[in-house]
Amino acid sequence: MSLVKLKLSMYGTMALIIALSTLFFSAIMLAIGVFNIFLLAGIVVAFNLLQWLYAPKFIESLYKVREIKPHEAPRLHEIFERLVQRIGLREKPKLMVAEVPVPNAFAYGSPLTGSRVAVTRELLHRLEEEEVEAVLGHELGHLKHRDMQVMMFVSVLPAIFYFLGYSLILSSYFGYGYRRDEGGGAIPLLVGLGCMAIYWILSLFVLALSRYREYYADRASVSIVEDGARKLSEALAKIVYHTGRVKRRLERERGALNTFRTLFIADPGRAEEDLASLHALGFHRYTSDQALVREILSRKLTLADRLAEIFSTHPNIVKRLRALQRLT
Repeated sequence: MSLVKLKLSMYGTMALIIALSTLFFSAIMLAIGVFNIFLLAGIVVAFNLLQWLYAPKFIESLYKVREIKPHEAPRLHEIFERLVQRIGLREKPKLMVAEVPVPNAFAYGSPLTGSRVAVTRELLHRLEEEEVEAVLGHELGHLKHRDMQVMMFVSVLPAIFYFLGYSLILSSYFGYGYRRDEGGGAIPLLVGLGCMAIYWILSLFVLALSRYREYYADRASVSIVEDGARKLSEALAKIVYHTGRVKRRLERERGALNTFRTLFIADPGRAEEDLASLHALGFHRYTSDQALVREILSRKLTLADRLAEIFSTHPNIVKRLRALQRLT
């Protein structure tokens, strides 16, 4: 996917989400009145805004995140600072480590906490220095493109329709605000069900936007890391491989890993399926990083793979590595 096509896809998807939301919202306002809708929308927006502002504290508590001081990992800080300068961020984000038992990384933050990039201790253990560099480049790409703010904004729109639909369905059931003897109870029920359908449609577009922004962050890493396409390809392949192996033994951590799965550089929820696909090809242990990348690239995408990707926050790993190969 070319850079121009990728940008058009991202901005086009975002514009479509906003346009559809505005269209549906206006239609519902005409159908059942303005005041209650605006009140509910305001509550949903306020809730999501508070969630965004305070989410970093929850993330750090959930994943046992702490700051890595320069004296603890001087080489890592040196690499990180160089990448920050190359990508053009005004301020250096805090570099954090998360005590998560799978190799991964994520960027997060809010106006209250500032920007932060976290790597898991397992990632530092499993990946080589050059691969960690490519991962850091990807996460800095998210911060440069303001992906946290963009995804927070577009995620609010489906949430409005979900809560609106839920409240209208309850209203139709209990008869609040409508004269059931005149058949008015059917109106909020139908509109509520319609809102749920709109929520589902908009959520698919939000997921598509999330996948596009992963591709965009990959490109950012390639642009600031020397030989970045190779390094990031190897990093992603190893993250998928080792996460797939570890997750089979981590039943208790599954919920925590999936709570903020959209933050991670690779979706931990898909790792087991990706590893199973490799085993189906007769691959059980890789002899080199490039051999692992080639094995993943050799997979043929099935209809099931394409359907699963529609409901995923991250691109299919085969498609993602192929996109990186085109950047070499």
